Formats: sequence, C-alpha cells, structure tokens
Amino acid sequence: MFLEKIKNPNDLKTLLPEELETLAAELREEIISVCSKNGGHIASSLGVVELTIAILKAFDIENADKIIWDVGHQSYPYKILTGRKDRFHTIRKLHGISGFPSIAESRYDFFGTGHAGTSISAALGMSAAKDLNGETGVKGDGRIIAVIGDASISNGLALEGLNNAGSLKKDVIVILNDNEMSISKNVGAISNYLNRIMSGNFYQGLRKEAEKMLNSIPLFGSQMARLVSKFEESFKNLIGPGIIFEELGFTYIGPIDGHNMPYLLDSFENIKKIKKPILLHVITKKGKGYEPSEKNPSIFHGISAFDKNTGLTLKKSGNVSYGETASDFLINIAENNAKIIAVTAAMPDGTGLSKFSKAFPDRFFDVGIAEEHAATFAAGAAANGLKPFVFIYSTFLQRSLDQIIHDICLQNLPVVFCIDRAGIAGEDGATHQGIFDISFLNFIPNLIFMSPRNEYELMRMVKSSVSYNRPAAIRYPKVEIPHFDIPEEKNLPLIREGEFEILIDASQNFVISIGAPHTEILKDILAEINKNAAEKERKIGLIDARFISPISEELIAKIKTAKKIMTVEENVEFSGFGAKLLTVLSRNTRLSGLEYKILSLGNNYIEHGSRGELLAISGFSKEKLYDSVSGFFNINCEKNKIRYSSF
Repeated sequence: MFLEKIKNPNDLKTLLPEELETLAAELREEIISVCSKNGGHIASSLGVVELTIAILKAFDIENADKIIWDVGHQSYPYKILTGRKDRFHTIRKLHGISGFPSIAESRYDFFGTGHAGTSISAALGMSAAKDLNGETGVKGDGRIIAVIGDASISNGLALEGLNNAGSLKKDVIVILNDNEMSISKNVGAISNYLNRIMSGNFYQGLRKEAEKMLNSIPLFGSQMARLVSKFEESFKNLIGPGIIFEELGFTYIGPIDGHNMPYLLDSFENIKKIKKPILLHVITKKGKGYEPSEKNPSIFHGISAFDKNTGLTLKKSGNVSYGETASDFLINIAENNAKIIAVTAAMPDGTGLSKFSKAFPDRFFDVGIAEEHAATFAAGAAANGLKPFVFIYSTFLQRSLDQIIHDICLQNLPVVFCIDRAGIAGEDGATHQGIFDISFLNFIPNLIFMSPRNEYELMRMVKSSVSYNRPAAIRYPKVEIPHFDIPEEKNLPLIREGEFEILIDASQNFVISIGAPHTEILKDILAEINKNAAEKERKIGLIDARFISPISEELIAKIKTAKKIMTVEENVEFSGFGAKLLTVLSRNTRLSGLEYKILSLGNNYIEHGSRGELLAISGFSKEKLYDSVSGFFNINCEKNKIRYSSF
C-alpha cells in the first residue's frame, strides 16, 4: 500500500503517475472506512482526493508554500497525507483530531477554517506578510494557495477578498473547487487543452512579448494592445466564466477536470511560474468514488455513522430534531398566513426546512452561504409587509450580528430567527459550537429572545413570535426527540412577552433555568431532592425563565427575597443569561444576603466530541447537574441519591 509509505507530504513526490492513481483509491477507501464509523463530511473530501494529491506533489509545503482549505471540511485527504494517517480513525472523536484544519493540531494546517469564505482574505494577508519579509521577519518566499469549494465563493467575505487581492496584485493562487454546487460545468477535452496552453510558458511568454511589441508602436500601438487583450478575453469567455475574475485582476485558468491527475499536475507546474493573482477553476464531483455519496451528495455532505456497504445511516429512525419540529409547525401557521416566508443560508436540510420548501416553494428562500445577506434580505421583506422566519445555526448567526442590530432591531422589524444547534453542537468542534448566541444577542434593544425547555414550548414560541410583531429569536439545541404528530395551531396557547413558568414553587431557594433539555432534567432532579428535604424552607424551587429578553418585573418580584439562586444555561458564562439576570436583580433589590451561582459552559472554546461527552465535561450530564444543585444548596441526599447516566 502506497498510503502506508506517506509519512509527510514530500514522500508522495517520489511516486510515479500510475502510483498516484493507486494512492487516490487508497485514500478514498480510508476516508469511507473511518467516516462510516465516525460520521463526518465525507462527500466534499472524496471530491478533492486527486486535487489534494496534485497540490502536494507540485508544491512544497514543507519549506515554502502554504495551503488554506475553505471550507475546511474538505481537508480529510490533506490530513491523512500530512502526517495524521495513524490518528485519522480518531477524527471528530473526543481528544482525537478535528474535522477541520486547526493550527493547534498540525504545522501543516496554516490557517484554521470552519466557516465559509475566509481563505482568500487569509491568503492575501499571508502574502502581504511574506512580501514584507525584510521588515517583519516573516519567513518564507513560497506561494500562498487558497482552495475554496462547496459554493463558498458566493460568500460575501470571499468576494471582498477577491476584490482586494486583484487590486493588490499579490501572487496568491486561488483554486476554485467547483463541485457542481457553484458556477460552471464546462468541462471537456478542448477546454482542458486550451487552458493547459493558456497557462503554459509558451503562451504566457508570447502574451508578454506581444504586449511589449504592440505598446512600442507609435500612435496606435497601445490601442491595438487593448484591442487584442479584449479579443483574448472574449475568446476565453466562450469556453468558461472567467471574465469576471479577469476583471477583478486575476489570471483565470479553467475550468479543468479536477479528477485528471496529469492535467492538474501540468496546470500546477505552469501556474507556479506566474507571479500574479491566479484563479484556477477546477471541476470535481462531490462524493467521487463512492456510489451512495455520488448519488446523494447533500446527505453525505455531513452524515452520521453509516453502513459503508449500503450507504444507509445507522441513526435510529423515528426521531425528529427541534429544527424539524419548528419547521413542521411553521407550515401549519403558514397555511393560514400568506405573509410568512422561510429563509436559510445554504442549510435547508440541516435546519429542517426541507418540508417547508416543498409545501411553499414560492415562500422559501435559500440565499446561499451568505448569512449577513440572509438577515438583511429578511429585514427588507419584513419592511415590505412579510413575516420572515430565518432558520440558521447558532455558530453561523455570529456572522450576522451587525445586520441584526442595524437592519432589523434598530428598525424594529418583525423578523424571527430560529437558532438551531444552540449550545453544544458536538463533533464539528470549536468552530461550530453554539455557545455564544445568548451573550451576543441578549443586550440588543427591541429583540425578544426565547429558549424552550421542550418541543411543546418551542411550538408555542413559534406561534407567539408571529403575534409579537417585533424582532424575535428562538434558540434550541442539537437534540432529537421521538416523532410526534404536530398539533393544530389553535390548540397551542400564546406565551405572553416575558412570561415565565414556575415548575416547582419555593420561597427562599431557586434554580432558574433557560432551555432544553436541562430544564426538564432539573425538574426530575429537584423533585427527588425535595422529597428528602427535611425542612420546608430548604425546598428548592425551579423556574423556567423562557425569556432571555425581556426579563419581566414579575420574575424579579418573585425572586428578590431569595437566599440562594442558581441559574443554568448552555452558553458561556460572561454576558450570559445568569449575568443579565443578576444585573437586572441588582437594580431592584439589595444583594448583600444573596448567594448566587451561574452554572454555564464556562469561558473556553469547546473542542470536538459527542454532545453527551462534552456536556458531561462541562457539568451538564444528569449526574453532574445533581451534584451541582445539591452541593450549592447544601442538600445531603446521599442515602437516596440517584445516579444518572450521561445523555
């Protein structure tokens, strides 16, 4: 096996062309085998196997060149070929290697990526640092290569980077991995042949000499040079969509077949000699080499464990996500409300909107990998009389903060954000954990911000958000629940703005919780603890706050004479719900006799692992929650203590 011989990137430089093809097959088998057990972003990675091999064969990342992968989930072959083959079986597992590039993991991961569109800007910054080598001490005179795929080129940041790179004239190389999700499908022998010529020494030399000769002709030479240049651009535009990149200042080459190793190697050898911005357009097939993935690339984009022989997932059937619950219930409401639309940023399946998109195709908008645009698009729709629901992951919502403040909340427009994967998201790791949304949303004026403790409350919040006629947000976790029949809208009562619910009443001791599933878990824990509380005043109450914003005066009145208060939230500690509640409480009462504890996810980035493992580490397993509550309230229940398994 050739794969076993690759200990570092330079090892594959000794392989012959036919051996590289064998290596590609071995790489695919390794990725399929491991991902069938661990899950992961298999389709994107299978599509870049030949491209990865060709890049490492042609460039020298050991000594000079640097590669940035965007989006980083297409980097599995790169990880294997850069010294992580022996640990690849740990990918996305607790204490294993990350599913995304990470500068803390390997010296070959030159820039961490997990959100789309960052590579070109980062590559341009690296190139600027390289050019200032004498002044800054930055080492290396190699090329900076950004590999951007999965339609990330449509992201606003990517377009900003392209615009700046073309104007600065840095010698960055952008490889556009077009895996049938962006731009062109113009692949063929003629196109490949022409682009190999156009990237070669003869063509580039002839082009320079022709420009020099024409510009030297008196009177009309410069006009003739521009005319010839325009003819060249028009000719190239007949075989590909490169004119826009040429206008941005790039030399466009492509499209070429991203699975044809000789073409890739020839192109790379040629473009290495061109010292200006290059955009190489490569066509790949997402899921290449594994039939189930080729047929269903969207399913295998990010998949849980599966049977590699059949491609069928091993996930338990009959369960639904919170996102699917919210979307399915929204369909009920939308049937009687023509103003409701649904918006997502390239995540119709992940956010649960697939059914809505089929039920109301004219009222469903997938805006692509453009979260900022999604927010302002929704603001515009709301300003013109519609009721937009924006379904988005918590981690991606971070990119839209300015739009939420400036375009939506400042104008008090009735946009509703359904924030999926809030809290611990699991195996995708630090770039994808939804642990900041409470902190960066709870301070915004005009925004109603809710978090349900169960699916019934989620549906009530979806319904209530329509009636508020103000900006609203609902956060919910990456948790599955048994499938159930969605109730009729009329059977679910509205939730009054700021309304909380007392699940267990008490007078002096309170746990105030926000969100699922820990609020329901705490309900069981406190019921058991209170059975064994010897004195009435030692009984611990449980309040489901429901609202992060606003915090109602009624809630403050209920707890202002409490002796002990613990808040519980699946979010970072600083600027979270507990901190906000304490601030509001301090405005209304003296806190000298109050003991106050915030139980949160702490204040560090959270790496990858299963949701259950990460919650246990963070103190949110059933057992850890029991210990935290009984410890803070000084309850001795050892004789009757129930031990819970992690969830």
